[in-house]
Amino acid sequence: MRLEVALGRRRVVGLLLGFASASAVPADKLKRALRVLDATPEVPLEVLELAEWAAGYYHHPLGEVLAGVLPVALRQVPKESARSTSARARAEDAAHAALFEGAGARNAAPEPSPPLNDAQRAAVDAVCAAIDAAGKDGFGAFLLEGVTGSGKTEVYLNAVERVLARGEQALVLVPEIALTPQLVGRFRARLGTGVVALHSGLAAGERLAGWRAARDGRAGVVLGTRSAVFVPLARLGLIVVDEEHDLSYKQQDGLRYHARDLAVVRAQRNHRPVLLGSATPALESLANVATKRYARLELPERAGGAVHPTLEVIDLRGRRTIEGLSDRLLERMRVQLDAGGQALLFLNRRGYAPRLTCHACGWFADCQRCDAKLVVHRRQGELRCHHCGAQQQLPSQCPDCASDELRLIGRGTERLDDALRDLFPGVGVARVDRDTTRKRGALDALLDDARSERARILVGTQMLAKGHDFPLVTLVGIVEADGGLFGADFRAPERMAQLITQVAGRAGRATRPGEVLIQTRHPDHPLLAQLLARGYPGFAEVALEERRAAGLPPFAALALLRAEAVAPEVAQEFLAAARAAAEALLGPERATVELSGPAPAPMERRAGRHRAQLLIRADGRMRLQSLLARWVPGLPALPGARKARWALDVDPQELL
Repeated sequence: MRLEVALGRRRVVGLLLGFASASAVPADKLKRALRVLDATPEVPLEVLELAEWAAGYYHHPLGEVLAGVLPVALRQVPKESARSTSARARAEDAAHAALFEGAGARNAAPEPSPPLNDAQRAAVDAVCAAIDAAGKDGFGAFLLEGVTGSGKTEVYLNAVERVLARGEQALVLVPEIALTPQLVGRFRARLGTGVVALHSGLAAGERLAGWRAARDGRAGVVLGTRSAVFVPLARLGLIVVDEEHDLSYKQQDGLRYHARDLAVVRAQRNHRPVLLGSATPALESLANVATKRYARLELPERAGGAVHPTLEVIDLRGRRTIEGLSDRLLERMRVQLDAGGQALLFLNRRGYAPRLTCHACGWFADCQRCDAKLVVHRRQGELRCHHCGAQQQLPSQCPDCASDELRLIGRGTERLDDALRDLFPGVGVARVDRDTTRKRGALDALLDDARSERARILVGTQMLAKGHDFPLVTLVGIVEADGGLFGADFRAPERMAQLITQVAGRAGRATRPGEVLIQTRHPDHPLLAQLLARGYPGFAEVALEERRAAGLPPFAALALLRAEAVAPEVAQEFLAAARAAAEALLGPERATVELSGPAPAPMERRAGRHRAQLLIRADGRMRLQSLLARWVPGLPALPGARKARWALDVDPQELL
């Protein structure tokens, strides 16, 4: 329950978790709470226990975990006056009414369910059998592996319909806010019941109203992003994790939890099923299938008779290009556009150009606070750092030698956008990246342009690759496919394969056949060749064997201790002390635990601070957790701990 307490001169919200008959703190040092804010607990026991589990597994302070569980409005001390209380109640009532206004009212006539094919029906039957199971037999983890366009959402909807028929609730997680409105609309149109969306883009009042509607059982379906995994539900019946492979499910600061993994833990603790869906499952999930922890459900064919797109590799070596676009790609674009189709070009780099240099003296536009180049954003006339956010005016001459021979190296989506407007005059072009979608409603407007054919050419970053359905897109061009082939992170090839597969899946989603053209300077790279020859399943099979041979996840467990400071020796000193402390604690498990570092981070300087890291690898999670439980409590007392910022990341998804 929440309390109002005095913290210095401030009044803040504290949380009462239990009672004790005595305290180690002297009685004259203890303060009374000012008042109790809740008549009944806001957070039910089930969510409290999940938060306690997360705090233990990720070795993070429980208070910070619980602060993240509560909506922002519940972390603030409410006003005391009756007038303000009444106003707040009216605002909450209005927000709650808005949740169900228009689409999603309980009396709305739902859209009929389209017929399922045999693979979809088998998947639905398997999940529904777990939904109908009572008590301890109700848990089951299912991996729904379906090619892009195979109708995974229909499987979700049929399973959720069974949950609602039982008077229970469903929690549906999506990786990003951008996917939420489209999916909410589809769920509301189909289910004709209260569907609540929860994500960080909502106003505080809307978020609180939705949170309470879920907790009190008024919302049949809660659809949200990563943090929704902690939303209380009165009658949990099913958890769905869409695009379960997506990196967005991993929190990168504060409590560094993985929402997919917590969803599985929550379902297991509540004896309810969890359904993980993806066309490109994470290697960890495929390994869980191999060990029978997850049951695999497959959708091998596209729904509605749509056929798989054809794939063609374009070797860029020695070829002439126009702004990175080969003659072959431009030719196929013209053919598809003339036939009434749409073209989607994927380039996972925003801005106009990633580098600015002086042709006369060799100067580069470097970020003064990071080990990174400043990115040219020409329309805004700016140089920007995509890591620390630093900005400066785009120079007209070299700051070192005053030459005006400045050159742009490489290209981003902004430059590609300009080139396409010149190459295809009169054809509508829509660019979808973080720069064009910052304003509220901007993404919806761009997607409307795409679906209404006002935009015949779509160009963008990975925002275009996730979950969107563009029925008229008949050609997909991957402008540069080489980004993940030589990354420093061992997961880079997996991310590359997932991204290429997801982007390629945007082509030929309806009755028109599609084609995918992949431009690369390394057509013979073994991982790319494996992906093109055998698809993502074949790639994953080879990648898993490589991980097994190297002793990397999912065949090992990792934790990464990161530290940063203004002076590089401060971070190194702390991590060296941390390593010595860990080695002193190692007993019989010494042969199964490996410490690497301290070493500079791949980007050693960021936002003016020097970064280093210590990697811990263990043969299994139990061995890793055993060491962390003994090691982490002593870290704050180590030399340099108060001079450096440091954080522990359990199961890190990026080693950057």
